[in-house]
Amino acid sequence: INLDVTSGGVFTATLNGNATITLRYPVATGASSFVLILTNDATPGRTVAFSGGTFKSPGGTVTRTTTANAIDIWFFFTPDGGTTYYASIPMANLS
Repeated sequence: INLDVTSGGVFTATLNGNATITLRYPVATGASSFVLILTNDATPGRTVAFSGGTFKSPGGTVTRTTTANAIDIWFFFTPDGGTTYYASIPMANLS
């Protein structure tokens, strides 16, 4: 899954298999943020990886909901033009 993070502030994606989410085209310099609404399909246990920068989260990792049909809302913030992203899930296991 490729996200062009300069094209909007809110993205949606539904997993239909294990996925790598690649953040593309960050702002050239400075800070920016975006939201990802990630929905699981009917198969539980899908895995998600991120690429396109260094990702940091509270406690070192983000625990996402892996149950079937669950929705997590992710928040990403970069202070340095996309070199480092800080990620959290402020709303998890929505259905």
